[in-house]
Amino acid sequence: MRRLERKHPHLPIVWASRPCVSESPAMSSTLGDDVRRFVDEIEHEIGDDGDDRDDRDEVDGSGDAAVEDAVRQILLENGEDPAREGLRDTPKRVRRMYAELTAGYHVDPERLVNNAIFDVDYSEMVVVKDIPFYSLCEHHLLPFFGQAAVAYIPEGRVIGLSKIPRIVEMYSRRLQVQERMTKQIADFLMEHLQPRGVGVVVEASHLCAVMRGVRKPGTIMTTSHVLGLFRSADRTRAEFFSHLERKPPTL
Repeated sequence: MRRLERKHPHLPIVWASRPCVSESPAMSSTLGDDVRRFVDEIEHEIGDDGDDRDDRDEVDGSGDAAVEDAVRQILLENGEDPAREGLRDTPKRVRRMYAELTAGYHVDPERLVNNAIFDVDYSEMVVVKDIPFYSLCEHHLLPFFGQAAVAYIPEGRVIGLSKIPRIVEMYSRRLQVQERMTKQIADFLMEHLQPRGVGVVVEASHLCAVMRGVRKPGTIMTTSHVLGLFRSADRTRAEFFSHLERKPPTL
């Protein structure tokens, strides 16, 4: 087992035994410019023009006013004046914010994968860890955020390295619970790559338990989902968890 050198500190860490190559979400047929921009960032590589983007219809914006009116009503219920200078554009900002934070609903899985699955004679474990993510708790609409680790054992096919963080991004940019998000990431890889096994571990801090309710800063929630050999073979599962204990290199 060797560690691949990480030349760029902002990228996730990859562990591999040898050199590695690097349930479908709901789709909408209409996307506004704000949402489309965020969706494109998830679906496409930097510099990729996204040849098929224009087949999506433009949104008519009819829902924008309803969202902004709802935000104004919340401000009024809290004794605020939505017309004052600091709050005048807040409803528009909140609408745009939620469009960005929930852009994962509109990501097309086929565009995301973009044929980046390759036939490679490789059958050892591939681990991508320290993948940062930010999501919204569906119960309180407060953020939860942390890191994900994703591993799989190829069955003659590998997926491009950048696609794994994009898969995490697709499912985190939704209204979520951490348990479901963890399972969705694992199921997606199992369905599209058909490997011998998949393992996913997610660790996150939830602001709904930090800034409200029980108010316990520093509380970390860990979830895992394992499929195939990761579930049936104790040694495979133990190898995966041992990789997660390794500290990243000091660069």
